[in-house]
Formats: sequence, C-alpha cells, structure tokens
Amino acid sequence: MRFLLSTLLIVTISTTTIMAQTKVKQTAGREQLGDFAPKFAELNDDVLFGEIWSRTDKLGLRDRSMITVTALVSMGITDTSLKYHLQSAKNNGITRTEIAEMLTHVGFYAGWPKAWAAFRLAKEVWTDDTDAADAKAAFEREMLFPIGEPNDAFAQYFIGQSYLAPLSQEQVGIYNVTFEPRCRNNWHIHHATKGGGQILVCVAGEGWYQEWGKPAQLLKPGDVVNIPQGVKHWHGATADSWFAHLAIEVPGEKGNNEWLEAVSDEEYDKLIRNE
Repeated sequence: MRFLLSTLLIVTISTTTIMAQTKVKQTAGREQLGDFAPKFAELNDDVLFGEIWSRTDKLGLRDRSMITVTALVSMGITDTSLKYHLQSAKNNGITRTEIAEMLTHVGFYAGWPKAWAAFRLAKEVWTDDTDAADAKAAFEREMLFPIGEPNDAFAQYFIGQSYLAPLSQEQVGIYNVTFEPRCRNNWHIHHATKGGGQILVCVAGEGWYQEWGKPAQLLKPGDVVNIPQGVKHWHGATADSWFAHLAIEVPGEKGNNEWLEAVSDEEYDKLIRNE
C-alpha cells in the first residue's frame, strides 16, 4: 500500500504547476480614470497588472504583494492604495502573523510612524482572521498544488471541511483533495463493471486510509494507495495535521461511487499511530 512516487511523475506534475502563468485582471484604472486619463488607465490595467503582475511564472503573486506593500510603506503611502494591496496580499496567501512580522521588520528601515500607519490598515484587513486561517495558508505553501475551493458539492459525504482543486480532466481525472485536521470522507466504494478504482498520491501533511475490516494506515507525503473497485474504504486527515492527496481516477466502464455511512468520532478517536 505504501511506497514512494516515481521521480518521473513528480517532475512532470511539478513542472507543469510551477511554470503556470496566472492572468491578473484589473479594471480600477478604467473605472476611475477611463474618461479623464484613458492612457494612464490603460497602462495601469493592461501593463502594470495585465503584464507585470501576471508574470507569475517568473515571480509569484505572494512575493509581488510583499514587494509592493514594502515599497508603499517605505514611501509613506498609507492611503486606500495601500489598503488595496494589503487586501491583495491577504488574498495571495500572506497570513496575519506574517504581515505583522513583515511590517515590524519594515518599520526599522522605513520609519516607526510609517509602520504604525500601515498596522492600522492591516488590522482592518486581517480583523476576522483566526489561527486556523493562518494554518491553512501555511499548509498551502508546503504544497506544489493549490488547495482550491471548498468542496461544497460533496460536503454531505465529509465530516469537517475539505477543499478540491482539479488538476487534469483529460485522459484521466486528477484532483488535489485537501482535508483540514480531523476531516475525513464517509465510507465509500468505487464501482465499475471493468477496470475502475482510484489511486491516492499523498503530497502534504499526514492522513489516514482504512479499508473495511482492516486497521487504518498512516499516510505521509510520497505514499501511494491503490484502491481497487469494489473495496469499501475511507480516507482523511489526522487529528493534528492538515492533509492533501492527489486523487487519480482509474479508467473503467460504468464507474460510479457509492457513498455509505460516516466515520464516527468514536471510531476516529480510536485510531493508533504505528510508525
């Protein structure tokens, strides 16, 4: 059940992910200055954001946000433009803990009053954040793959919050599935008249996999689980760790999933780590 993923697969998937370029769309220039200064609006929306910010294959959005916020604070620009970029920094994965440390560091170089002004805006942007949000953002940075969106379509088959990021829907389906601590899916069976089943490739954190009538197995990055069709099983995160795996659909005929009973807290809390 447990072995290292081949180097070829890792290189192929990671190269595709790392080199992806995200197109940033900005409309503020045209909305606010389109009639008054159309050329400035074009340069702001199409060049600064549409070209420079969109070069994510060269430098990620998170790093660009850190650079931009540092530059604005250093110049003493603490108006709505800084608040916009602080919100962008949060959206790009900078946590409340990180922005506090970042502004403290900048304060020694840019000046204490500038840092104070920036902190007032940062508190407004990160006001509702919790330690759990920081943990989620930190976990996402561990992975080559995005966490994706809340897995609302399948929420009824999960205990706790899960997230889904489609990576490939051609040839075979590949999805990155992320579980918050204690999150797990229900017992379920992959059916097919021929072929079918699923392969799990563990990419970050720690989790559990269990087949009906067998002890649960602890999963770590690099582990692979082959799940034949017709086998009742469940998988999810450990109690103290986020967990993510790639779910690879094995081609088959007349395939479908049968969702069964949930894994109760009583069952889950009995799991024993044997490392």
